[in-house]
Amino acid sequence: MIRTIVWFTYFWLYLLTTIPSLLKVKKLRKQGNETEADVLVKQESNKWAKNLVKLAGGRITVKGMENIPKDESVLIVSNHQGNFDIPIILGYLDMKIGFISKVEVKKLPIIASWMEEMNCVFMDRKDRRQSVRAIIQGAKQLNEGHNIVVFPEGTRSKGGPVAQFKQGTFKLATKSGVAILPVTIDGSYKIMEANNNLMKPADVTVTIGEPIRVHQQNKDIDGVTLSSLVQAEIEKTLHKNQDVKETV
Repeated sequence: MIRTIVWFTYFWLYLLTTIPSLLKVKKLRKQGNETEADVLVKQESNKWAKNLVKLAGGRITVKGMENIPKDESVLIVSNHQGNFDIPIILGYLDMKIGFISKVEVKKLPIIASWMEEMNCVFMDRKDRRQSVRAIIQGAKQLNEGHNIVVFPEGTRSKGGPVAQFKQGTFKLATKSGVAILPVTIDGSYKIMEANNNLMKPADVTVTIGEPIRVHQQNKDIDGVTLSSLVQAEIEKTLHKNQDVKETV
């Protein structure tokens, strides 16, 4: 209980301390210093995210960093076990990234402003037209060199089986033509969801797979086939990690 209270206190107090940096980022963009602004956004967001994970007791192991392409943007597709997936990806992949996020997040003060600077895309799944516009915006961001993270399950599995991936999110890859970077998260739900939403230390493994380029080679591939292929790759990695733990 004490860890959880301390965590939420830090969460909001630290956000307040980032306001000067946020204002500096906005000023840099107005001056046309996009590169410098992006560097500052990455530094601040990575630091904040890592601190949140460490304060909650998360012990993160990342495998496959060598699979991250160096000279191209990617659509990062991950399974979604718990609330800590976002700070884990943000803090430990060492990439400049934005997220496809629920439109409701725009109501959160300071957080929404930082997300806009990260080039996040807000999607209202209840509004089909807005969702289409969000996909188009996301594809544009990818083409402009920004990495974007999606959780195609649409909700947290909380340690249960991986839910069926929603094929609509893969239009981001087919419309932009960028590679898909599969990321498998194993154990993040143990930090919070497994403990009645109280935070406890836990080990989490993040595995970055090889980029998937089948849609670059086959322009006619349909969303169902692509989403199934990516989901199968992530499930295979998840099962492999869990089998290793059982034999140790």
